[in-house]
Amino acid sequence: MPARHQGARAGAAVRCGDLPDGPVAYITQTTLSVDETAEIIDVLRRRFPSIRAPQREDICYATSNRQWAVKELLSEVDLLLVIGSRNSSNSNRLVEVARGAGVDAHLIDDETEIDESWLDGVETVGVTSGASAPEALVQRVCDWFRGRGVTQIEPFASVYEDVVFRLPVELRRAESSAA
Repeated sequence: MPARHQGARAGAAVRCGDLPDGPVAYITQTTLSVDETAEIIDVLRRRFPSIRAPQREDICYATSNRQWAVKELLSEVDLLLVIGSRNSSNSNRLVEVARGAGVDAHLIDDETEIDESWLDGVETVGVTSGASAPEALVQRVCDWFRGRGVTQIEPFASVYEDVVFRLPVELRRAESSAA
């Protein structure tokens, strides 16, 4: 019987008997759903106890952190607005996480896409963004709510991000030269 996973975005059915003899390893797409990925890995580990995992977690830290933060936020909101592009995998996962928990969620590019009918009967709205959405878009959505009389807008921080990326060496050299 072929092994299939409904949540997979792309891939193929694989007959376990079709795998070659030898070591088995896996990698994951960096913007997959953390929960769906964990389920798939659990199945793989049961079927192949000696399967090799990546040396490091290969789901992007920003993707993972945002999914965990959204899960924590969902108990406090009636609606979640996710700012991000329609072709952003991690933005789409955030919407899926909310909907999977029974919270209405919409993916928007910016404040111009907010449908005021979504707010009917809603007391608290959560606003988040995909990993690549500029902070300015989040501020514009908050300003949209302020423009409609909302006075209580509070940050929600549940995950501390301590990853710092160094500038590429070429930019560091240019920065040193300019100083």
